[in-house]
Amino acid sequence: MSETGASALPATPPARSPLFRAEHFVWLTARVLEQRLFAYHFLNGGADPVETALDAYRNEDGGYGHALEPDLRGPVSQPLHTVHALRVLDAIGRCGGQRVERVCRYLTAVSTTDGALPAIRPSQRGYPAAPFMPIVDDPPSELLTTGPVVGLLHRNEVWHAWLFRATDFCWHAVESLEKSHPYEIEAAVAFLDSAPDRPRAEAAADRLGRLVREHRLAALEPDRLDAYPVAPGYAPDERHFPHDYAKTPSSLARAWFTDAEMTRSLDFLADAQHEDGGWPVRRHRWAPGTALEARPMATIQALHTLRAHGRPIG
Repeated sequence: MSETGASALPATPPARSPLFRAEHFVWLTARVLEQRLFAYHFLNGGADPVETALDAYRNEDGGYGHALEPDLRGPVSQPLHTVHALRVLDAIGRCGGQRVERVCRYLTAVSTTDGALPAIRPSQRGYPAAPFMPIVDDPPSELLTTGPVVGLLHRNEVWHAWLFRATDFCWHAVESLEKSHPYEIEAAVAFLDSAPDRPRAEAAADRLGRLVREHRLAALEPDRLDAYPVAPGYAPDERHFPHDYAKTPSSLARAWFTDAEMTRSLDFLADAQHEDGGWPVRRHRWAPGTALEARPMATIQALHTLRAHGRPIG
């Protein structure tokens, strides 16, 4: 073939990066809040549009509702919605000032006698909710809800009277865990990663890591998933992996896993991106709309985790 003929051949198009594919998926499917968050984290977007989008979910009582957490529908404020809102504010560097003071007043108002947070208050009754989220008249305190909030407020150096008893609750809950499930372990890590008493946090995390391995709460071999049981009540494929606990290399949970285990976990996460550019949601799919709303959240988290661990995303 002549040089002219060779040069006339079309160039092979470059492979589309995970970020490029995810961006298309987000614009196609995401709510305004997740579109703004994606733009903030990956496209040099501003924080103000994110906060404006989040405000649409805020109620007069200082809490958040309106299906901010997709598995709870309806307008009423719920602790799980507020956990989600605080994570958004933390992500954009706005977790302080009057906005968080309002949230802390709400947390105080809805706390249990332990000074901690339930997951779902009875006010949810009458509105749609995921069947795996039971609504009871006198909901108990939950590490699942309280741990991430306490850790996040400590990390942002927020000081409020609500934190004192809530912090004590988290210490007691974490240090007394004998058996657990993956989402509760994630909540414990969120607390321990930012708890002010670092030696105590490191000791608690070390014990928790042994519990995770003993009870096989992390799938360490993605090619042998049948060897890792799914927690009772979870969806059939709702397993957790090392990257779910150690979302960043600086997390205390990173020490629970060898380099090889972490590499396999991150490989599995990278390979989980679907053809449409989004990552899957492994929870029960109980309504079409909730699954659609949750996948952009999972996609943004996957990109965050991969980038935090030094994986190229494009």
